[in-house]
Amino acid sequence: MNENYLPLAYLNAWEYCPRRFYLEYQLGEMDDNEHIIMGRHLHRNIDEEGIIQEEDTTIYRHQWVWSDRLMVNGIIDAVEEKDNQLIPIEYKKGRMGRHLNDHFQLCAAAICLEERLGKTIAFGEIFYHASRRRQKVDFTPQLRQLTEQNIQMAQLAVYQPIPLPLDNIKKCKDCSLKNICLPEEVTYLKTLI
Repeated sequence: MNENYLPLAYLNAWEYCPRRFYLEYQLGEMDDNEHIIMGRHLHRNIDEEGIIQEEDTTIYRHQWVWSDRLMVNGIIDAVEEKDNQLIPIEYKKGRMGRHLNDHFQLCAAAICLEERLGKTIAFGEIFYHASRRRQKVDFTPQLRQLTEQNIQMAQLAVYQPIPLPLDNIKKCKDCSLKNICLPEEVTYLKTLI
């Protein structure tokens, strides 16, 4: 496997904010805040690799997946198998949102599984801890196409200059990289040029 493969977690960062993606993936910038620490805490049991049997469902936890075609790889939190159907599962700290970042990450993981296993996966699920429920994500042709397009855009972005901050201050508010990114300061300086 090539080290130039895009990790699935960075695909999530790309859709959320291209500047965050660039800071993390290309420049190696990382910083913890309460959201990152809480996410790690909630993932502590999920991050243990293993196979669990619950009635007629087999759960494969912490599974490594990759796609040679798309040049992506990463770990999916769980894959449930029931009635010969695979359901990839991601666990997230927050609430169900309107952003596609979690959907892209899950869909890319499903595409990886399909490539490795030769099976079609119709949907996956995301468990949002704050909402305490799962959201079903159908892997429609549109979502698959958008996922692949975003993978390509993220892979190309590393050869470009760092993106400007988002106009969406709500996304910046809880970002762990806010003090590294300096979105308000960069935006202000841009007006002076």
